[in-house]
This record gives sequence, structure tokens and C-alpha cells, in this order.
Amino acid sequence: MLIDRTGHRKYLVSEEWYAFLAAARCSKAEIRTFCFVLALTGARLSEVLMLTPQSVDIANQAIIIECLKRRRRGIYRSVPVPAELIGLLESTHEVALKRHDPIARMERIWGWSRTTAWTKIKETCKRAGIPDSVSMPKAFRHSFGVEGAINANVPIGTIKRWLGHARLESTILYCEAVGDEERLLAARMWNRCDRLA
Repeated sequence: MLIDRTGHRKYLVSEEWYAFLAAARCSKAEIRTFCFVLALTGARLSEVLMLTPQSVDIANQAIIIECLKRRRRGIYRSVPVPAELIGLLESTHEVALKRHDPIARMERIWGWSRTTAWTKIKETCKRAGIPDSVSMPKAFRHSFGVEGAINANVPIGTIKRWLGHARLESTILYCEAVGDEERLLAARMWNRCDRLA
């Protein structure tokens, strides 16, 4: 369900998502890369914190994410990301160099705790003017699903794979858009109507 028990949506609408990316762009380099990876991969907070230089597939312009919600470890998914993000990860964290070092390639890119990461996301959301009700890491996972499934028309099977869902039913929830996204869908029907006045 994309609406919580108090009637608030659990994801950012497009304008909020882009405002977050703009606020992240003005942050310190390591916060910027963390925010971009969280927003552009649909990964869970814990999954982003577990990324290592080895997780950055430079040649394929993708990030390899271990699914941490499954009952067993060792299940990975590859999520394509913009070339600019790969370049930013390289210039900020030297991932290409570290990938060749047997020790450095296995060290976490961001050595933060969950609490520190959560705080950095919350601060970036505040600078972006995002409401408190959606200023949390999980909202970016939901936003990734909605942006892909509704606004970008990415096939639902691809969204399922990128999010690392075991069941299609979990992914289909993102097709149940509300707010601005739902109005965009309704507008497709309205455009077929004759003038109302």
C-alpha cells in the first residue's frame, strides 16, 4: 500500500524527487553520492550502506546490489545508473582504483551507521522542502517504483528485478499511483473527451 495509516502517501511525487536530487547536488561529495545512489537505484538504506567498490560495475554502468530482505544471502540484482553517477562515484570514492585492491574493494563505500545515513537523508530532504511525512529513506524506494512504473513506463517485470522483489504482487503496488501520478493517468482519459464547456 502506498498510503500509510494516517492517510499520507509513502513516496515522493516527481517535483519532490527532483528537488531532493537538486538539494543533494549542493551537498558534500560523499553525501551527494549516497543520496544519488539511494534515489536512482531503488535500494533499501541497508543495501546502499553495504555497497563496496566491487559493487560498482563501471563497464556496465550499473550498481550490483545484494538483496538484504530475502531469507538467504547471496542474491544480487544489477541496476543501471547514469554514466554521470558512475563518474561521480569514481571521482569521490576512487572506486576503479579500489576495485584492484583485494582489501579496499571489499570495504564499504560509506562507513556510516544507519542512524547517520538516515540523518543525512533527512537533512537533504529538509533543504529540498520535502514534507516530514515522506522524508525517509524508504520513500525513495517507493518513489523509484512509482517513477519507473508510472512516469517512465518501464515494464513491470524490469521494475520487479531492479527492486529485487521475489513476487510480482509486491511490484504491482507501484502501479496504484495516487496524487499527481494518478491525475496524469486520468488526464489520458480526459484528453479523449470532447470539450466540457
